[in-house]
This record gives sequence, structure tokens and C-alpha cells, in this order.
Amino acid sequence: MSATLFYEDAIDLLDADHKLVQKLFLDFQGLCDNGGPSETKGQLVVKICQDLTVHTQIEEEIFYPRVRAAIDDDALMDEALKEHAEAKEVIARIQGMAPTEDGYDTAVMHLFTTVIDHVMDEREKVFLKARYSVADLRGMVPELHERKKKLQKEVQTKAPTPSSAGKKKVAS
Repeated sequence: MSATLFYEDAIDLLDADHKLVQKLFLDFQGLCDNGGPSETKGQLVVKICQDLTVHTQIEEEIFYPRVRAAIDDDALMDEALKEHAEAKEVIARIQGMAPTEDGYDTAVMHLFTTVIDHVMDEREKVFLKARYSVADLRGMVPELHERKKKLQKEVQTKAPTPSSAGKKKVAS
């Protein structure tokens, strides 16, 4: 089956990613609220970080450049990239921590807040402008889908396990 049968357009594909990661964050929050085991939380966070890494990369490589050209709003697209950079910094910090470390849950929830704020901005501004632009949103779907599948394979093969995270501290 073609990826275009699953997604009406690029925005539909990207928003499906948003909804999935929001659900994963809510699952994490539930584990925190109910005293879930650190190992389970760590495994969930590895998945969250992988999904966000893939998502931001396909947006930056494919979606954002085409939307930027179509909407002629560099400030908006620069802001979206700035928000991605902030999320990547938080992801890197989390990946350097063990799930048992003080501050781990707080860092993950900070990432949640960062991502939710970005998603709202993206839906209300970038996606809205993209829908009313000349960007070929339907035509992007196969490329986004294929790139996403390739990146998912790459991140899964080099993903740290939650128990190995935080052990590679660099001396200052």
C-alpha cells in the first residue's frame, strides 16, 4: 500500500507523529504519577527521543524547506527551527542521564512542555500557512514516509538502552 493512502497530505503525516509522541509523554507522566519503575520509564523515553529525532529530521530536510519557499515567511520558519534546536538540546541532556538520576523526570517533562508548545505553534501557524500555500503537501507524503522509515531503522540500530544512558559522562 502506498503511504498516500494512509495520509491525506504531509500535514496529516506530521500531525500523526505529534499525536503519537503526545500519547507517549502522557504514558510517561502516568508512570511518574504512579511510581512506575525507572527501567520502564527509561525505555519509554528512548522511544520518545527516537520518534522526536526522526520527526524533526524529516521536517527539517523535506517539509520546512518546501514550506519556507511556498509561504515566504522566513521569520516563522526560523522560529520553528529554533524550537527544534531547543528540543534537541533537551533530548541530548536526557540521553546523557540515567532514568534513576535526580532530575531525569523533570528533564523529560521539560521536553514535553517544549514539544507541546512547538506543536501548538506549528499547527496554528506553519501548518495553517502551508495549507493555504502552493506547497505540494500531497506530493511530499511518499518522500516523508520513506525518509521516516529509513531514519527509524537508523536510530533503532544505534539507540542507547536506558541502563547505558548516563554512564558515558565526560570529565570536565
